[in-house]
Amino acid sequence: METKISIEAREVLMQLVELLNQLDYDTYTFAHPILSMGSIGAHTRHIIELFEQLNIGYVIGILNYDSRKREQRLEQDIDFSCERIAEIIQALERPNKQMLLKTLHSNSSNTIETNYNRELLYNIEHCIHHQAIIKIALLSLGIDTTQENFGVAKSTLANRKVCAQ
Repeated sequence: METKISIEAREVLMQLVELLNQLDYDTYTFAHPILSMGSIGAHTRHIIELFEQLNIGYVIGILNYDSRKREQRLEQDIDFSCERIAEIIQALERPNKQMLLKTLHSNSSNTIETNYNRELLYNIEHCIHHQAIIKIALLSLGIDTTQENFGVAKSTLANRKVCAQ
């Protein structure tokens, strides 16, 4: 059964795929000063790997975002990244379940209770945040290929509607 959260996750990931399909290799991999010499590819990899960690965590019941692979191919290969996003989208529709979140803070390991829906919502907001960063990098390069709402939080969109009335 598709939930509002899984629909929203699919939509935000599809926005990213639509953008990636408009970019060339040089734009995707450019080490941009605005991104502290990071690239759009690096931000895309980061988004993908957090969603993938959620999928792994769902299966084993323990989620650890700190144990990402940091796979360089995702930073270099747009088609490969889009394939991985497609795999994430296929796995979004899952029943909510309790999970443990392991995290490293203050040089010590911490574990807290969470659940799939809460972490999926976190990943949506995280993705939107990185899309906003990607949009800034593209605009600084004089490239305006993003959708109007790309990288804009749902709460901001709702507030804009209220203010426009």
